[in-house]
Amino acid sequence: MLDGLVGLARGAVGAAGSVVGVRHGTEEPTYTAEQVTSRVEIRHYGPRIAAETSVTADEIAARSDGFRRLAGYIFGGNQTRQKIAMTAPVAQQNVGVRGEKIPMTAPVSQGANGNGEWLIRFFMPAGRSLDSLPLPNDQAVQLVAVPAETVAVRRFSGSTSSQAVARETARLKRTLQETGFEPTGAPVAWFYDPPWTLPVLRRNEIAIPVEPQP
Repeated sequence: MLDGLVGLARGAVGAAGSVVGVRHGTEEPTYTAEQVTSRVEIRHYGPRIAAETSVTADEIAARSDGFRRLAGYIFGGNQTRQKIAMTAPVAQQNVGVRGEKIPMTAPVSQGANGNGEWLIRFFMPAGRSLDSLPLPNDQAVQLVAVPAETVAVRRFSGSTSSQAVARETARLKRTLQETGFEPTGAPVAWFYDPPWTLPVLRRNEIAIPVEPQP
């Protein structure tokens, strides 16, 4: 019954498009995947290019400030005033407090409670390279090459609060323990929709790098 209502809600607002924040035609990094459970899959991503910035703040403020900086870059805040297509997801990951780094190897990502250093990323459209992308005007924004990786991903809708992210991260870690996958890096939170999107329509994900199984 609930699944049917959710389906009706999605269909009813589909035509409204950006009014309710529904994604339409937004590019995402390509990947191949294998299903592990009904909510978790293993994805294999190839190399990508990303624009990233680090922000020291609480989790939600860092997400907002980082998004603003990176949006400035793709909307023309670069040396050639070039506009670059928006992609999804936006990644946020905690990289430690006061320079205590944790490797960042994923898409928009997120991690700890309280003030800390957060790395926010936009992935660049397919076909772009470090050589073909304009340099950012903002020195706090950098272009980086992201290597190929294998990640376990748990998808969820609804709230994007720090509590929701922590809850879904714990659930993904428990699934990895139960299925024998070995984590190789820190969790990352990926957000695919704008803040005004109806909660039931949001696509959020937690990703954890894992050791590929033979």
